[in-house]
Amino acid sequence: MAATDRGDLTRTAILALLGTGGPLSRTEIARELDLSPATVTQLTRELMGQGMVEELDLKPSRGGRPAVRLGLVGGAGRALGVKVTADHLVLVDVRLDGEVLGSWERPFDPSSPDALDELAAAVKSAVPGDGPPLLGVGVGVPGSVDDQAVGTVNAPTLGWQAMPVGEQLRRRLRLPVLVENDVNALAAAERLYGRGRTHRDFLVVTIGRGVGAAIVADGRVYRGARGGAGEFGHLPVAPDGPVCGCGARGCLEAFVGSAGLLAAAHAKTAGRGDVRAVPDGRDGHGDGRDPLGAVAALGRAATAGDAVARGVFEEAGAILGRATAGLINVVDPEVVVVLGEGTADWPLWQDGFERALRAQLYPGRRDISIEVESWDDTSWAQGAAALVLATPFDAAGAAGEQGRLVRARLIGATS
Repeated sequence: MAATDRGDLTRTAILALLGTGGPLSRTEIARELDLSPATVTQLTRELMGQGMVEELDLKPSRGGRPAVRLGLVGGAGRALGVKVTADHLVLVDVRLDGEVLGSWERPFDPSSPDALDELAAAVKSAVPGDGPPLLGVGVGVPGSVDDQAVGTVNAPTLGWQAMPVGEQLRRRLRLPVLVENDVNALAAAERLYGRGRTHRDFLVVTIGRGVGAAIVADGRVYRGARGGAGEFGHLPVAPDGPVCGCGARGCLEAFVGSAGLLAAAHAKTAGRGDVRAVPDGRDGHGDGRDPLGAVAALGRAATAGDAVARGVFEEAGAILGRATAGLINVVDPEVVVVLGEGTADWPLWQDGFERALRAQLYPGRRDISIEVESWDDTSWAQGAAALVLATPFDAAGAAGEQGRLVRARLIGATS
């Protein structure tokens, strides 16, 4: 390998360390990457000259002079993140350090023949006119993606089969585009800005409309042979259970996704006569397109003391807890992070979840930490933006040619 190539990889490794580990001194960088102090001094000087790294504060020391810490320059670049759903898009503009500069929501019909044109137009409308340079676009979808850098999508909830999202958006936008399963994208954000800074092996579990999981092993998101790893919602729970959106019976999602919660509530109240506390998932159009709003109403009923509503969440929590225990027993993570719209009602899930989880965990893993994070509508799109923002720190080159193009835009903008 040429000396220039080795230098580029080492600079990328330094960016990766600062991007995932936070500010560090030059001595700490040298120790973590097994580099000589002279090499670190030279390379960090180059990165500072390119505007990607800056000196921050002094780190206290036990005797001797305090060490100067280095950190990323947030204004060195930005990315657009897009979360695709069955009826709308959420877009965010995010700086290299994770600061959200703006967010937008647009209606969207994935079944339209012009769906990708509409998606591209929505992204174009959000492209910033000034500020940090735009490095690329990240797209999170509720389905499997063959490869981030290729971006062919299979998403039954969107009606997409082998949809060439990455190819078509790159052609229309003339920007680097990375496409990924939305839960894997959240895991990338956790790796960059969240629990991944202190844990290299963790699980992300999401609850809301559906149920998903991402597996991070040794600091990398495990994608599987065809990009479909993490379809936790389609774990078989009961062979005679309700029909899932994927067409199978008894999937985890059919029990604890938003539609499953509402179905359970109606089954419990079928003979009771009082169904006013149990919403039906219908929005103002009367066609059932607002299950999350209906689940929120169900949560309010449970919080107000409705016994049926409370029972629905407790039973769902137990089912999710048993399934999560199985996943923990298989992959042995350090921590589990729970995310998604459903976390707004986590106190209603928690008792059933914790009892079932701890009872089913393998001895020695029963003290694992379950960390539930706050959530808002832009979080999915922030995860998508992290696909792009992580590529300058990706020494392994997981983002392929699109990652190389992102890095080239960053270096070109700061040199």
